[in-house]
Amino acid sequence: MGKIHAVCISEKKGTEKKDIGEAAFLAGYGIQGDAHAGSGERQVSLLSLEKINEFRAQGADIAFGAFGENLVAEGIDFARLPVGTRLRACGVVLEISRIGKECHHHCAIRTRMGDCIMPREGVFAVVLSGGTIKTGDELEIVPQAF
Repeated sequence: MGKIHAVCISEKKGTEKKDIGEAAFLAGYGIQGDAHAGSGERQVSLLSLEKINEFRAQGADIAFGAFGENLVAEGIDFARLPVGTRLRACGVVLEISRIGKECHHHCAIRTRMGDCIMPREGVFAVVLSGGTIKTGDELEIVPQAF
């Protein structure tokens, strides 16, 4: 079981996301108002609070959303979950569709700190069932029947 610490969006691609505290997640699309929403496999990005805090311990003064993540959650190591894993928060169901990403050449964090954790620690998901997620909500891994 995890806990949501931030819900972030950006109005333009290529910019850091801002924590807005609460957002509507739309099935098959992503987060309402987020520049990265759409029909592809990268509708929502997730990053573990623990990984952000490890990065901060190296001297990085960064806010939630700086890595381009939509959701920051404590208690779940997203990079260790396989593609196809489902997560649920307040009725919203996400399915992990991709682990990591290639960091673009103009990444502000990589330029400032010399490293970016999103390519190796972040995951992407599609929205299977929509609803609203806010800071403080619980996030759980949905058991899969075989």
